[in-house]
Amino acid sequence: MDKQQQNSTMASNDPDLPDPSGDPQPGDLIEIFRPAYQHWALYLGDGYIINLTPVDENQAAAMSSVKSVFSRKAVVRMQLLKEVVGSDSYRVNNKYDHNHTPLPVSEIIQRAQVLIGQEVSYDLLGNNCEHFVTLLRYGEGVSEQATRAIGAISLVTAAASAFSVLGLINTRSRNRPF
Repeated sequence: MDKQQQNSTMASNDPDLPDPSGDPQPGDLIEIFRPAYQHWALYLGDGYIINLTPVDENQAAAMSSVKSVFSRKAVVRMQLLKEVVGSDSYRVNNKYDHNHTPLPVSEIIQRAQVLIGQEVSYDLLGNNCEHFVTLLRYGEGVSEQATRAIGAISLVTAAASAFSVLGLINTRSRNRPF
């Protein structure tokens, strides 16, 4: 196995990333870098994580599928971190600890274990995998990824509205008889 292959299954060591501290501890948030998005999981211990996967896909396909982003339902699964990460990279990223107090680890794990195998609603912007794991860790669902997406959608909508109004004004001025 060459160095690049080793690094792809290990935690990210990028110094610009928060908390690349190697081995995850129970209750840690795990950010997995997919080609087009980040997937989030919560570390349970002994190499296992809990995460959301699409209802209509088998476990192997669900781990890296972009389709998972557009599903309306998800299943809570306990899986091996290394199998979920596959050839992607990951990092421990408890990025909300500075403004949200984590619940006690025993409570986080207990809350997670109760949900294994349950089908839950999924919404990319309002109830995604990051919301799910932060709800377990902090008791409150938080997602910067969703906030950024909502901001981008708002910007595109505002720009489209502005262009529409400008186009309407331009069209009216061109249609004047004088």
